[in-house]
Amino acid sequence: MNKKQKNLLIRIIIAAVFFVPLYLISEGIVRVSLPEPAILVLFLIPYLIISHDILRKAFNGMKNRQMFDENFLMTIATIGAIVLGEYGEGVAVMLLYQVGELFQSIAVGKSRKSITELMDIRPDYANIEVDGEIEQVDPDEVEVGSIIIVNPGEKIPLDGVIEEGDSSLNTGALTGESRPRDVTPGDEVLSGSINMSGVLKIRTTTQFDESTASKILDLVENAASRKSRSESFISKFARVYTPIVCFAALALAVLPPLFIMMTKIGMDDYSGIGAIWGDWVLRACTFLVISCPCAVVISVPLSFFAALGGASREGILIKGSNYLETLSKVRTIAFDKTGTITKGNFAATAVHHSPIKDDKLFEFAALAECHSSHPIARSLQAAYGKYIDASRVTDVREISGCGVIAVIDRLEVAVGNEKLMEKIGAEYHQCHSVGTIIHIALGGAYCGHIVITDELKENSKEAMDALKKAGVTKTVMLTGDAKSVAAKVAAEVGLTDYRAELLPADKVACVEELLAGCSGNGKLAFVGDGINDAPVLSRADIGIAMGALGSDAAIEAADVVLMDDDPLKIAKAIKISRKCIGIVRQNIIIALGVKLVCLLLAAIGVANMWVAIIADVGVMILAVLNAIRCMYVKKL
Repeated sequence: MNKKQKNLLIRIIIAAVFFVPLYLISEGIVRVSLPEPAILVLFLIPYLIISHDILRKAFNGMKNRQMFDENFLMTIATIGAIVLGEYGEGVAVMLLYQVGELFQSIAVGKSRKSITELMDIRPDYANIEVDGEIEQVDPDEVEVGSIIIVNPGEKIPLDGVIEEGDSSLNTGALTGESRPRDVTPGDEVLSGSINMSGVLKIRTTTQFDESTASKILDLVENAASRKSRSESFISKFARVYTPIVCFAALALAVLPPLFIMMTKIGMDDYSGIGAIWGDWVLRACTFLVISCPCAVVISVPLSFFAALGGASREGILIKGSNYLETLSKVRTIAFDKTGTITKGNFAATAVHHSPIKDDKLFEFAALAECHSSHPIARSLQAAYGKYIDASRVTDVREISGCGVIAVIDRLEVAVGNEKLMEKIGAEYHQCHSVGTIIHIALGGAYCGHIVITDELKENSKEAMDALKKAGVTKTVMLTGDAKSVAAKVAAEVGLTDYRAELLPADKVACVEELLAGCSGNGKLAFVGDGINDAPVLSRADIGIAMGALGSDAAIEAADVVLMDDDPLKIAKAIKISRKCIGIVRQNIIIALGVKLVCLLLAAIGVANMWVAIIADVGVMILAVLNAIRCMYVKKL
């Protein structure tokens, strides 16, 4: 408990200690003779102890002309009950209301804890070496390219590449995975990871405000500002609903007594005019207590907040509750292939129809692709395996969706797919191997092709099965790769459809087509690596970036960021969203349903203040308990 919660708990206990014996005396259960004024004064002690903050908020609201809220409702209702001589009920309503407030505060704190734990990834300092001594500096002061030292047990303050040292890293706060990751020189490391064993020397590659830890924290901190349609509806509902019930209570207190006195209908049920007014004003006070919209107003945003926190603990960053709500409606998912369904670890496995030596062919291919960071380009560079002298390469032209044409040692070299060969008029050989086929032409003459293959992720098939169980009816792969490769991958993982040999613009067109098919029948999500797929991620109803931490394109374009490469997290994200929306609907239906019934009972005089307490505080506690279930997503 924080200090504010402890203070409220102490006030509740003190007020209850005063209230219980006084209530027993006032009800005649304990026989003690006290004059009426003394009983009133004694009841006012626990009332003021427990309600002074509510009274102050209600007064400030009236002063600022923003009085129609739960504080105003509770103040008017309880003061009305006390004025009418129902001292015990008036104090009990306020006492139990504060119990509900305490319970709600603890629940919010519990759901906020998951966010707070994530905030622990923020590093406090960075170690740099100055004149042979280690100094601790603010991470903001470390420039890109600096060497920082991370000792065992310390957080890595900035993204970088290991220069010296071997260790294991705890990346749980980033990815939700508890298994340590072993790292060696040359490996990239992300800020927010915890160094578990050896001393590491890391060359930084980002500034602090562009580091992975900073991006995650920005995402989480800004998520609460993006409200869902349900939250926006509840906010508008409360602004309209509260004034309506206040005027309805006023009408209930005034109109029936006037009607009875004018018509004499039901007059025999009362001992006099004072009894008539007392009865209907008490009904109106009960009506006000019941009508308090706390259960809905508190539980709906709490449900979304708890779900966002639970998802972040599992390595799923959802940018706001509006995206959480949209995610729950996803029925069609389109996937990029490389790095999403497959590992993106390309390797050259064969060379066909080449009149020159294989190593020479790899040399030309590696030089032509020396300026590219695409996975296939890197695989060609790795296959060559020697120093690449980029100064030998001039006039590089990238042909979108086809490949690259460059001049190497004054010889034009074309490296790409069949479309590129057709563009330059080179007669190429078809390849019957399954994989990505890279054709090469030297000086316009065809010189064979290289077969490059990619491995499926271990759990890609399991992920597709999980999506089907989660209610996703259509899974489509969009890839620029050859049809043979796309067909093989789609069959192996169990996709319902695939589109191959697509240019980046073609992917957007395919998504447009899929969106048209989704009209009125669920939403479309696109899953990509967040680097090459930013336009498609932005166009889909929900963009999901897979394993894209450190990528500005992913963070900016996607609505959901998965902090590792696990496709199973997609189904988990959908299940979390659907659990959250289900709980929100349950709370709205139960809270409003119970209140409506109790309001009718109060209006006809069947429900008293104790029923009002159950309808208000009881339902609020049930709704809050239900809402915090959104936090528990581990087993989904």
